[in-house]
Amino acid sequence: MLKSVYTTGEVAQICKVSQQTVIRCFDSGRLKGFRVPGSRFRRIPRDSLVTFMKENEIPLDHLASGRKRVLVVDDDQAIVDMFSELLERDGRFEVRTASTGYDAGMATQQFHPDVMLLDFKLPDVNGNIVCRTIRNQPEFEHMKIIIISGVADPDEIAELKSAGADDFIRKPFEIEHVINRMSEMLNLN
Repeated sequence: MLKSVYTTGEVAQICKVSQQTVIRCFDSGRLKGFRVPGSRFRRIPRDSLVTFMKENEIPLDHLASGRKRVLVVDDDQAIVDMFSELLERDGRFEVRTASTGYDAGMATQQFHPDVMLLDFKLPDVNGNIVCRTIRNQPEFEHMKIIIISGVADPDEIAELKSAGADDFIRKPFEIEHVINRMSEMLNLN
């Protein structure tokens, strides 16, 4: 079901900007909406958001489906196929895939995922390099990154988290656990 009214945080995620940017646009009158009576909270009706996005050439595709975008990055085609099939069947997710760090970067720029499921050992670079590259770009600050790997070394796991990974799940994994963890991170529960 499509929402009819959004919070400034939700608008920030949809438009891929910071919440402060949304608040400034609201306060300056560029983004129409209303304040919740008796509070400082701002709300933006869907039609006002669509108008604002068109005026500022922000793609409407993220708003249209209402589904969360997931980028699956793994060079193991069986894992990619499994995630793609199960997440699409779930109905809450739109899925794209990549098999290298380079492809992950390109897909991130084009697809603007809400969450990335990222294999640590890729053919061209390791996951920590992909994490660092993404975390250096402010427009992806809201994106969640879950590393999935057979790596067991606590120092490597700590390095991944310091590179910007939000979570680490060890292979072999239960697919339900990964989907549940994603749902928690994206507030879908």
